[in-house]
Amino acid sequence: MKHTVEIERMAYGADAIGHLPDGKAVFVEGGAPGDVAEVEIVEDKGSFARATIAGLAEPSPQRVQPESPIDQVCGTAPWQHLAYDAQLSAKRNNVVGALVHTAHFDEERAQAVVAACVGSKRAWNYRNKLELGTGTDKDGRFVLGFYREGTNELVPAESSHLAHKQIERAPKALQGAIRYAQGNQDLGIFRVGVRHSLATGELEVALWTKPGSFPRGLFAKTLSTACKTTSVVRVLADPGKARKIKGVEILDGRGYWRERIGDVEFSTQAPSFFQVNTAQAGKLVELVMQGLGDLEGAYVADLYAGGGTFSVPLALAGADVIAVEAAGSSVRDLRFNAENNGADLDVVGGDAARELADLGELDALVVDPPRAGLAESVIGDIAEARPQRVAYVSCDPVTWARDIARFEQSGYALASATPVDMFPQTYHVETVSFLEPR
Repeated sequence: MKHTVEIERMAYGADAIGHLPDGKAVFVEGGAPGDVAEVEIVEDKGSFARATIAGLAEPSPQRVQPESPIDQVCGTAPWQHLAYDAQLSAKRNNVVGALVHTAHFDEERAQAVVAACVGSKRAWNYRNKLELGTGTDKDGRFVLGFYREGTNELVPAESSHLAHKQIERAPKALQGAIRYAQGNQDLGIFRVGVRHSLATGELEVALWTKPGSFPRGLFAKTLSTACKTTSVVRVLADPGKARKIKGVEILDGRGYWRERIGDVEFSTQAPSFFQVNTAQAGKLVELVMQGLGDLEGAYVADLYAGGGTFSVPLALAGADVIAVEAAGSSVRDLRFNAENNGADLDVVGGDAARELADLGELDALVVDPPRAGLAESVIGDIAEARPQRVAYVSCDPVTWARDIARFEQSGYALASATPVDMFPQTYHVETVSFLEPR
């Protein structure tokens, strides 16, 4: 069944949103705000429907020609049909919408508290990292590609226009190199990571494999030649969501990857996390530092500290920093990065929820949790520590807004929120927000 629909806005997701003639919301794949489109319903979920575009009666002025066919096929750049300023506007609207619908702010307050979205200087070729899945083609040959978002479907890919130019075509080079090195064997390679730094020029390849025998020397030579690597490592783990790490082997080079944000150099070992858009990570750090104000002598805790993206600059600015991180590889990176940059800070290897209660009264707090946000108990412990300023950095507007509502119920008020576009051509957005005691 087909309907004519005016597209109203972008969802927090790949699709755009309009309404059918009967008023039902419809999520339209490939839509842009301002489109008048003939849509074909592909799924009716009762309270809403999903549709594809059968034809455009009036294309939106916000539409542009997509630049990367492969990222369009893979679903890795689902918003590339939108002009970049329209992407930034839509991301801000999604942050405002999360405050209204999830945190139950009134529209006026939500609009007032959310700043303009900070754009990325690079709208393409911004990613310092590619994560590739593995599979086999119809002839049984090893292939690399990307998983369609929300599925286990592997789309073979030879390149990605989202990645730094130096690793844009790494999937093709690595696929050929791995085919050659493993021959007819199945060596249990289930994931391949590639990291590159524009600042240091370093390039690392990480092979995720099942534990077992492995031709280390051959792979080291083949991959370093194919991609001009500075490091090749093997992460021993079992496939699946849990991915319990059994060990990391250095096959060639440094065994870690170096990147620079401002004047601070960060060393990261696989499988530790590092932000994929380095320049925008610098914007996150700037916003946090500016928002916390005078840091000289301030007692600051950094929860979910990772390798020290915030902890190290905070300490260098004169704060008395306690950095809490649970992941073992990140704790090692954090200690190394603090020492390497001459930053005096205390590192606590442990879970934020358990450690927070022992930190005492804080002047300020930085939290940068995973996508699931903060446990409710953590917010209660933060309220008890009574920091005068809380910087909450989030990668998910919905869980962030849920937590903002909990903070407001615990005696804190949202003072400001700034969306930062870490992921151009996608719907994802980071938010740097500040809360103060009422």
